[in-house]
Amino acid sequence: MDKRRLSTGFAKYLLNPVVKGAARAGLPLPGIAIVETTGRKSGQPRRTPVGKALEGDTLWVVAEHGHRASWVRNVQADPRVRVRIGRRWRAGTAQPLPDDDPRERQRRMPNKANSAVVRIMQTGMLTVRIDLDQP
Repeated sequence: MDKRRLSTGFAKYLLNPVVKGAARAGLPLPGIAIVETTGRKSGQPRRTPVGKALEGDTLWVVAEHGHRASWVRNVQADPRVRVRIGRRWRAGTAQPLPDDDPRERQRRMPNKANSAVVRIMQTGMLTVRIDLDQP
């Protein structure tokens, strides 16, 4: 089994269900946001927990599998997203930034534990910028 399949399985079946459940229960998730994309094939909403850095109305995310991450491929098909930050949902537009340095971006993220896990499990990191709509 390759590294990407192992880390994707770990996130999909173990970590993400716990984080999504905590978010549904209204528990605070410091350093974590839920990104909701539209499935590029199904058209159904898809929710993915991600580590984040929020600067004003800009949300910064580093995708651990880069362009191979399903949520990133969904963003490429339809850049309109919703993001749950704390207990609020906000709409926005996501844009992958292949020329940005994801390691440097992670150094500025507040959730150091998430950043460390992403670096360990990554197979090709990619920075994604989400410009949030005005509330």
